[in-house]
Amino acid sequence: MNDYAGAFQHNFAGRTIAITGGAGALGSVVAEALAWAGANVAVLDRSDEAGERLVQKIDRSDAGGRVLFIQTDVLQRDSLAAAEARIRAELGPVDALVNTAGGNHPAATTGAYAAGGAPAPSFFDLTEAGMRAVFDLNFLGTFLPCQAFGLGMVERGEGAILNITSIVSVRPLTRIPAYAAAKAAVSSFTQWLAVYMAQNHSPRIRVNALAPGFFMSEQSRFLALDPETGEVSPRARSVIAHTPVGRYGEPEELLGAVLWLLSPASSFVTGSVICVDGGFTAYSGV
Repeated sequence: MNDYAGAFQHNFAGRTIAITGGAGALGSVVAEALAWAGANVAVLDRSDEAGERLVQKIDRSDAGGRVLFIQTDVLQRDSLAAAEARIRAELGPVDALVNTAGGNHPAATTGAYAAGGAPAPSFFDLTEAGMRAVFDLNFLGTFLPCQAFGLGMVERGEGAILNITSIVSVRPLTRIPAYAAAKAAVSSFTQWLAVYMAQNHSPRIRVNALAPGFFMSEQSRFLALDPETGEVSPRARSVIAHTPVGRYGEPEELLGAVLWLLSPASSFVTGSVICVDGGFTAYSGV
């Protein structure tokens, strides 16, 4: 590559990018950034209200790219197939997929308290339904969209898939067995799919993942805040103490890595899991 100026520009004009969980805390920030970078963005989310609100916000901002909301269930093949067909018809073939859909749930969490201050179950009390709900949302909710949108990339011989995993895939934390196991599966699957696409279809189809550290979101709030007082919980204080930068991250701080992994600047990067965690995984606690 000798077009260095092109390699380091995050200009996505004319590209179509689908984002699962696109109306969520992270997905919405990614959607706005990509629209401002010129991409046509398809926001896929279960929440009709949040999705439409995001579209209106981006439209009012005069971002360069078009934005389309499609109510989608990432655990339903038919829903994903319908979304893919509509995006192709209205925005064009999907050049990149960002899988941000996921999250944890009190039903799959052990420890002192669950949501609302109710006692949380022990490991031996966790139910199959609770564990499946979290594992399926995070792993199958990534696997199925990769199938639905990856096939079009295979037909064109190029594309980019970016999965969102977590640092808990590298260093499991207490209390969240289903979430940690599912995110470890997403990281492993990302590496597997990167090799599969390059060897069996096209080396121009790249598959990578981001492993965010601790970011404040609605899903994590019940663990980070004391259910009785609303103050920062002892667990959150421990997180901050073990994060060298000394704080939780802001969703916008993931954007540099997102834009890089979707752009020509990372054309030789595939099968990588990039930690964005304020140094958490680098710190031994000593």
